[in-house]
Amino acid sequence: QVQLVESGGGLVQTGGSLRLSCAASRSISSLATMGWYRQAPGKPRDLVAFITSTGITNYADSAKGRFAISTDNRDNTVYLQMNSLKPEDTAIYFCHANVWTGSRFLSSWGPGTQVTISS
Repeated sequence: QVQLVESGGGLVQTGGSLRLSCAASRSISSLATMGWYRQAPGKPRDLVAFITSTGITNYADSAKGRFAISTDNRDNTVYLQMNSLKPEDTAIYFCHANVWTGSRFLSSWGPGTQVTISS
C-alpha cells in the first residue's frame, strides 16, 4: 500500500484559489490512479478529480474549468489547483490512490485537509 498526507487546505474568500498537495510514501508512477475526493458535512464523499499513471485526467462536473490535477513524479506528489472557489466547495478534501497488486486494486486514503470558502 501507500501512505498519503494532504496539505494546503485553509480558509479563503469566494473567488480565491488554493493548491492542495498530497505526498505519497512511494513512487507515484507505480500507482494506477491518484485522485481527490471531498466530503461536506452530512454528505457522501464525492470524486473531485483523478489522474491515471498514463496522465489521463477526469473531473467532476463541479470541478471542470476551475480545478486542475497534476503530479510531480520527482517529489511523489499530486496537486489539486483550485481556482474561482465557491462556498459550496467547502469540504474536507481527501487524497486517494489505487495500487494494482497484480490481481486486484488496493485503495489508500489520506487523513484529509479542510477547505473552507467564505462568502
